Amino acid sequence: MRIRTLFLFTALAAMLAPALSHAQESDPPRANVQSGARDGVLKLLPADSVTEHALTIGGRKIAYTATAGTLDLFGQDGVQTGAVFYTAYVARDGGPNRPLTFAFNGGPGAASAFLHLGLVGPKVLDFGPDGRDGANAKLVDNPQSWLDFTDLVLIDPIGTGWSRTAKADDASNYYNVSADAQSIAKAIALYVAHNNRSNSPKYLLGESYGGFRAAKVASVLQESQGIIVAGAVMLSPLLEGQLMFNADQFALGAALELPSLAAAELDRHEAFDEEKQKEAETFALGDYLTTLAGPPPTGADAAAFYGRIARLTGIPEDIVTRNRGFLGSSFVKHSDGGGEVMSAYDASFAAPDPYPESDYDRGDDAILDGFTRAYGGAFADYARNELGFKTEMTYSLLDGDISRRWEWGGGRGGGSRFQASATDDIRQLLASNSAFHLLIAHGYSDLVTPYSVSRYVVDHLPPSLADGRVGLKLYRGGHMFYTKADQRAAFTADAKAFYAAHPAAQPAE
Repeated sequence: MRIRTLFLFTALAAMLAPALSHAQESDPPRANVQSGARDGVLKLLPADSVTEHALTIGGRKIAYTATAGTLDLFGQDGVQTGAVFYTAYVARDGGPNRPLTFAFNGGPGAASAFLHLGLVGPKVLDFGPDGRDGANAKLVDNPQSWLDFTDLVLIDPIGTGWSRTAKADDASNYYNVSADAQSIAKAIALYVAHNNRSNSPKYLLGESYGGFRAAKVASVLQESQGIIVAGAVMLSPLLEGQLMFNADQFALGAALELPSLAAAELDRHEAFDEEKQKEAETFALGDYLTTLAGPPPTGADAAAFYGRIARLTGIPEDIVTRNRGFLGSSFVKHSDGGGEVMSAYDASFAAPDPYPESDYDRGDDAILDGFTRAYGGAFADYARNELGFKTEMTYSLLDGDISRRWEWGGGRGGGSRFQASATDDIRQLLASNSAFHLLIAHGYSDLVTPYSVSRYVVDHLPPSLADGRVGLKLYRGGHMFYTKADQRAAFTADAKAFYAAHPAAQPAE
């Protein structure tokens, strides 16, 4: 299986008002003046582009302003150190108190195009009838855009998208937990100040490492910028590295992973059932956990135990027995009986095996390195031709080098990915900010960030903090379950209800 630190990581078309879908030729886009002369690669970044558009959602026309631009970062000496690319969508009749959501992906090393064109933006990338055709993917109007209930600002961290440092050697200074959170918090504060949005309830949306990042950024915003976040939505988040990265070695990690393997096996046979899934969850934290934690079973007990695991997961019994019930990456090559490989990003997703002669997974992931890579090219084309942001710089959708170079030390993040933790941040946010509320969303068959890990974290929060303020929602699919139109619609409906349920999210009359 690929290193798990590289996270993330079909809509019905609605009528778009053609007169507003692009920048008006007779009324050229407004441009923000960049602060001073830029050096190095930053010279390739154009002035901000502002365009007017409209989208119809649920029969209601929403006119909105789109801004594709950059926020400049400076050092203590006043010299520009970098620029953060962002895309903002603001409803024209929403008012200054409308909820404002800042969204980012994970990786580390992933740009926001995944969430942008996959879930929340006014356009969504349609991967065709089978939901996996990246070569012929097309942008269509998004009838589930979150612009329906919140303004949006999508942020690309340094090194991703079109966000860069002035000097190439300085980029690594941002590739750690603390500096990353500080730079994103600074970009958010700059946007709020430049656009007079201090009165807007502010939300964070983060996917995968972005969920971990959301907890860190919310803490920094509160501590360093004086901005109190009203809530956060974490999609397939990394919350506790020690529970997630040790499934091959420790009983609890394996037990928290097993339900996702069981869900994938049900989905592969189109037999998913919530009652069956609950049975798998009960077994995972019951007999499975206690048996793995003790000496290996023998004789008839071993045959019964390993046989049940094989039936739950689709992994051959001899493989299960050889691994003593610790499954880890064995699902990749063995869940279908041979000839195909499964994706860690959705263990129910099968693709032809490029190396059938090997017992190990040597190829790219069929989802992360397959059709979802189309988000990068689609966004670059969309930004140039519809948002008016024209640059010769390459849009970096997913940079694995950033993930490999990432420093996990600093702050509450611990010293390695195995120690990465957002639990303390969540507890502190809930304790110090009575308005803060949290929604965590997962796909059942995600093996990168198994949903049971987040459930474990939520279940162990003090009830005085979590009751009525922290929710966990599950959906069919994997890490990026939103690529499935029906699951995207279900998640969007739950998110809309989440925003509406809390007084801080209500715009002033």
